[in-house]
Parts: sequence; structure tokens; C-alpha cells
Amino acid sequence: MNVTIVGTGYVGLVTGACLAELGNNVFCLDVDQAKIKLLNAGGMPIHEPGLEEIIQRNVEDGRLIFSSDVAASVAFADLQFIAVGTPPDEDGSADLKYVLAAARAIGRHMDGFKVIVDKSTVPVGTAQKVDAAVREELARRGLNELDFAVASNPEFLKEGAAIEDFMRPDRIVLGVDGNARGERALAMLRELYRPFNRNHERTRVMDVRSAEFTKYAANAMLATRISFMNELANLADRVGADIELVRQGVGSDPRIGYSFLYAGTGYGGSCFPKDVDALCRTAHEHGLPLQVLDAVQRVNHSQKQVLLHKIWAHFGRHLAGRTFAIWGLAFKPGTDDMREAPSRAIIAALLRAGAKVRAHDPVAQEQAARALADDLADQPELLLNMSYVAKPLDAVQDADALVILTEWKNYKSPNLRALKEAMRSPLVLDGRNLYDPHAMAMAGFTYLGIGRNNLRLVPADQRVQPEIAVEQAVATDDIAKGSGAVHAASEEPMAVLTGLCTKAAEGTQKLHGEQPSA
Repeated sequence: MNVTIVGTGYVGLVTGACLAELGNNVFCLDVDQAKIKLLNAGGMPIHEPGLEEIIQRNVEDGRLIFSSDVAASVAFADLQFIAVGTPPDEDGSADLKYVLAAARAIGRHMDGFKVIVDKSTVPVGTAQKVDAAVREELARRGLNELDFAVASNPEFLKEGAAIEDFMRPDRIVLGVDGNARGERALAMLRELYRPFNRNHERTRVMDVRSAEFTKYAANAMLATRISFMNELANLADRVGADIELVRQGVGSDPRIGYSFLYAGTGYGGSCFPKDVDALCRTAHEHGLPLQVLDAVQRVNHSQKQVLLHKIWAHFGRHLAGRTFAIWGLAFKPGTDDMREAPSRAIIAALLRAGAKVRAHDPVAQEQAARALADDLADQPELLLNMSYVAKPLDAVQDADALVILTEWKNYKSPNLRALKEAMRSPLVLDGRNLYDPHAMAMAGFTYLGIGRNNLRLVPADQRVQPEIAVEQAVATDDIAKGSGAVHAASEEPMAVLTGLCTKAAEGTQKLHGEQPSA
């Protein structure tokens, strides 16, 4: 079949490449001519394992085209997939300007029946707005009788595993209207996805609004599991339990399972924060606030500060002369996506507190440099204390502490002897709970994970309650500041931390064009 994909971000590129790999002819459209030029030159605007090889193979075979020619893209196929970005608006709702612009472009150029498929993550009711935008353009052309259908086909792709998710889907959600146009659209989409249903039926057919709602509901559920486990992990630190053992005990219940129960520094990326925000906004607009999801957001926001609380409890709030090694910058392994990555708030706060930071990430260092430059635009001189290295061990040389923020595979089994010898002090703050506390203690490390503060392993003088320690430090500094002994700038690390998390959400949508599931 011939298929047009509007948008060459994560979702658009993966969808277009994988459909071409199955033998379809795919036209990928993007108004960003620089991105199209890069793709046609064999470059890649994003990092996604396996994607570059699939694109190269299908371009060479003539099944995959990249272009900025809107008229040609509409004429190319009867199936028009809209896979453009839906960044958060100022009020937290999804901004549909790119989706509706794509719909209008189709309406301006179509001359026969088209199935317009919303692949982007969009709020309930978006298909109706797309329908109205297309009809408005057709009316301007005097083509009111020209027929078309709008369908919903949300993506369920995880960054870092998007190819596998597309090629081996656990479900294919198709939302169509219950009329003749909808039936025609369903028949075309069933034919497109027929290769995925040979073993068993994966297609879930429903009305359009339910399909739109399904994507938000899925991401909200996963985000809820993460925040739930993070809150329990913080309690485990207080009572002396090991959250990893708790996770295993809870996850072994088949009604619960193990997925998305890992405690850490909070979720990030382009999907969970944005989609939970958008769903909560929709609920407020309809007079039914979602109290559980409001709490999920608050927990996630505060969870990005947990490691900073531990750092300040250990070193104090003024970090001049300290060097921190960072392992992992991207919000998760397998991607270079820095949108709402916990590393951003943590690194910016360390730099503002006077520390030096030396970081390693296998693929995200370039994106991280751009993101941090934006986060620290008010104090760009602080970036002089930020450096990036080629090897993980290079980051820890003479470091006062190692902070682990992304669970890349090459961090999971380090040479502990070499690691300890390289560091100034053997302190590891593990935001991803990669290591066993017993093994780290035996190797001579002070090991602080998330919910791993098992009191049998931690000496009495290290059994801190970080949040209380920070509150006491803030109170002390407030007294000194009031007496004139401390300049107001010394309050910056704590005062700006909340703002940093918010700014990270707003400032990084420009780093990537589309948002797949996390």
C-alpha cells in the first residue's frame, strides 16, 4: 500500500520506516527542510537502536521517500498519517496547532477519498477538530461533496525499543466512526496492519473517542505505578526496608506484575509528563479533577529532588571545591532524549551550588549540552564547570561522589576496585538502584540508593533523614541571611530547584519533534 506520514520525529520516522520494511511504499513529509536534507543525506535526527539501518535499506530499495513537498505527499497515498508533535501548552493542555495545520494542508490538496489517521497523542475530541479543519479547507475550494474519514491509531512505542514495539505489537488500537466512511477507513487500516495479525488478532477496534482516551489512560497508569513505587521507596529509606526486595515480593503477585515498579529519580521524557498533564487538564475542563493523577504529578516532581536531598545531607548545601561524576544523562537508556530528564534539574542545582560536574552518557551528551545551556541561560558561566568524557571511569577521577541517573547496560557491572581507586571518596548515589548494597558495602563504598537505606548495613552516623537535614540547613541559612552574614545568592540552589524542574519541561520540546511512549 501507499502511505503518507506527516512528521519525521520519533513516531513518524519509526512508523514510516517499519511500514516500508513490510513492503509498503511510504512518503515521509516534514516542513523542516533541514531535517529532510539530513535524512536524504543518510543522517539521523534522533537516536533509536536499529532505525538507521532500516531507513537506509528502504531508501536504497525505493520504498521510503523524504520530502517537504506537501502537494506530492497528499497525492501519494489515500492513507494520510498525522504524526506531528503535540507539545504542552502554557496551561498544560496539548497544543494541537501542528496537528490541525497538517489537517488543513491535506484539505487544501486532496482530490479524492482520504483516510486521515491521527497517530500523534491527542486529547479526546481531536478527530472532530481535524474533521472540521479539513471540511473548512474543502469548502473554500468548493469541494463540499469530497468524502474522507478521520480515524485514530495511537502509538504505543517505547523510546529505545520502538522498532521492536512496532514490529511486535501487543495491541493495535483502531478508532473509527460507525458509518460508511468509518467502515471504509477500517477496511484500509485492517489491510495495512494485516501482517501483524497472522499469528493472532492484535487489533482492537473501537470508536474514535475511546481510542484517543486509551493512549492517555495507558500512559497515566504506567506513570502512576512509577510514582507509587517511588513514594514507597522514600518510606523504605525511613523505616530501614529495601525497596528492591519489596518490589520482588510485590511483583511476584500475577495481579500486579513487575513492570514499571522500579524506584528511581522520577519519570521523564516526552510522554508521561506531558500526557498526564494533558489528561489532568481535560479532567479539570470537564469539572472532574483526577485526584490520583494530580498526586502522581506532585510525587514525580518531588522525586527528582531526592538525590539532591541526599547530597546536601552528606556534603551540606555549599559545594564549592566538590566534583561530582554523573553516569547517565538521558531520561532512560536507549535514547538521547533529554526532555524532562531528572539529570537536568540535578546537574543544574549542583552547578548553581558551586560544584564541578563531569558527566558520561553513551549517546546523549550533545543533547544534554544543549538542554543545560538552556536551563542555565541566566548563568551561562556555570557551564565552564561542566564537562563531558568519553568513558565512564574518566568521569570519576578524583570525584567526591558518583551519581547514577540512567541505567545504561555498561554501568551495571563496573570494576569496583578501579572505581574506588579513581574516586576521591567512595560515595555512590544510585538513582537507579543498579547495585547490591551488601556488595557495595563489602567493597568499601558508602552506597545511597533510592529506598535502599537498609539499617543493618548503614552505620548509625550515616542514617540520615535527608529531607529533615535540608530543612534544618535552609533554616540556618535563612537566619544567617537575615543577619546579613550570607548573600541572597547562597539561597539559589534550593530556591531555583522547583523552577528548574518546571523550566526543563518547557524548554526541551524543541530538542525533538515528536513524542512516543516512554
